[in-house]
Amino acid sequence: MRNPISPPLEYSTHSMRRTKAAQIYKQTGNLRAVQIPLGHTKLESTVRYLGVEVDDALQLSELVDL
Repeated sequence: MRNPISPPLEYSTHSMRRTKAAQIYKQTGNLRAVQIPLGHTKLESTVRYLGVEVDDALQLSELVDL
């Protein structure tokens, strides 16, 4: 028997994490804003995780002040 507080079976922790990351990226266009909550040490990991085009990500990352 499933816990009634658990999300529906079609949603997993990972899918919700990925969706939240995609929403942050869509709203901000800021890879660093996505990288930090995900805990990625390398920006390349965040780019791969989001599935964005590398050229687009590199162009956007040049606009981000670190």
